[in-house]
Amino acid sequence: MLTDETKPSDFKKSEEADYSHIKGWGIDADPKNDPVYPMKKRTNGEHQGYSWERPAQQHENVEILKSVERPNLTAAFGTASPPRGLNGEIRKFAFKYSESSYGRWLPLVLADRVGAFEGIIEDLKKGYLPNIFAERGWGSEWKYNRKNFLLKIAVAAAVTGIAITLLKSKKKKHN
Repeated sequence: MLTDETKPSDFKKSEEADYSHIKGWGIDADPKNDPVYPMKKRTNGEHQGYSWERPAQQHENVEILKSVERPNLTAAFGTASPPRGLNGEIRKFAFKYSESSYGRWLPLVLADRVGAFEGIIEDLKKGYLPNIFAERGWGSEWKYNRKNFLLKIAVAAAVTGIAITLLKSKKKKHN
């Protein structure tokens, strides 16, 4: 498995394995067939593979979500918006799954939507009334794509109406 700590010698070991059964494997192995050859002046080290020094590790001062495929941290990472609230909990759940699965990406899309809603609530708590119509680009949508915009509003109204009706009917049953 390749990680941030992989050394050039590790690449050499993997090159020695036989991958000829994989269609197209090694098609780019010839440096003369490289699209940037001879424009880029390569060093012998670059032809060996991994040829750069890993930068110093950034300090971890907030919670960082790590991929299951990458057990260690990259040298540098973002800390501007650590996971918090319901949106953060959904993200933590998503990071338990592989990067190649729907179990990862669908919750992340949901977390983005929840985060947007949480942002609106946060703005309202601070006394700021967000201009959702402008921030969502609905003015342009109304001007240039009116038919689909009205369809979206109708669908959203129908879904909201059905959800409210279902919630009210469940409350009546429990009372």
